[in-house]
Amino acid sequence: MIYILIDTYNLFFRVRHVANRNATIDDQLGMCMHTMFASANSVIKKFDADHVVFAIEGRNNWRKKFYTPYKKTRADKLQARSEVEAEEDALFFETLNDTIEYIDTKTNCSLIGQDDAEADDVIARWIDLHPDDTHIILSSDTDYYQLIAENVSQFNGVTKELHTIAGTLNEKGKVVIDKKTQMPKHIGRPSWLLFEKCMRGDKSDNVFSAYPGVRTKGSKNKTGLEEAFNDRTKKGFAWNNLMLQRWMDHHDKEHRVLDDYERNKILIDLRKQPQDIKDKVDLAIINAVLLNQVKAIAPNKISFGFMKFCGKHDLQKLAQYPESIVKWISKPYKGILADD
Repeated sequence: MIYILIDTYNLFFRVRHVANRNATIDDQLGMCMHTMFASANSVIKKFDADHVVFAIEGRNNWRKKFYTPYKKTRADKLQARSEVEAEEDALFFETLNDTIEYIDTKTNCSLIGQDDAEADDVIARWIDLHPDDTHIILSSDTDYYQLIAENVSQFNGVTKELHTIAGTLNEKGKVVIDKKTQMPKHIGRPSWLLFEKCMRGDKSDNVFSAYPGVRTKGSKNKTGLEEAFNDRTKKGFAWNNLMLQRWMDHHDKEHRVLDDYERNKILIDLRKQPQDIKDKVDLAIINAVLLNQVKAIAPNKISFGFMKFCGKHDLQKLAQYPESIVKWISKPYKGILADD
């Protein structure tokens, strides 16, 4: 089976950030919905997907409970919004919620979310519950690089690039050449990227570094990330020399690198969630696919519902050529869940 896994919020809101600021709110909202379906449509057609999954965010993010600073800077920005900005945000979320309800009730796509989890938790668990299938993640979020494998790739709708374990391809399937190095573009080894991120933290999510200022490559007197990474299996001198280092933060609090690294792994590694979160997400996936198989809406009803949705939101371009989209939103789940 070939599955397209859509990070719904990422796909919807990325359009807002690149939209012409002179455009009206109605135009921006229409552009978000149009681009969301059009982008998905182009990727799904390219890979002839068997089923499409829309992953959504939960309201009670477990990471915020586990680590108080997580995404706190984003919350602070929300608090600092003007009244006009808050009203605009409310309109975007209202439109997104209406789109989500449409996907959930009027299509045969799987809409999956769990109240305590994020969309990337859902996508990671979906992949692990379908180990023998092919998965294409539709998102511009680099957090998904860690999941790329022989059967997992990621399409970035912003750059129009497909990141695979072998390299990066453009829309025509040709190798992308890096403008700086003039060499074939490659995101790197997923295992290394994950290790480096767990060590350096994630500024966008307000996850602090496990070892501020650590060098990638070490010297005679100091171990670097590369040496520790290469020693991660044996956990010999290089690993311990780095991980057992201690440092003081600006509050004069002492940190041991290994402790902060393990904390960051839980926050960043999409296969290291607490077991209860994995269990909850797995249950959400199981319930979603069972419901999907039971409800299985007839294609003619889906076609009518899609035209009605386009009319409601004035999506004229999508309404001109509905067949292509109706084809994939009509495909129900026919896969097999692994006994994970």
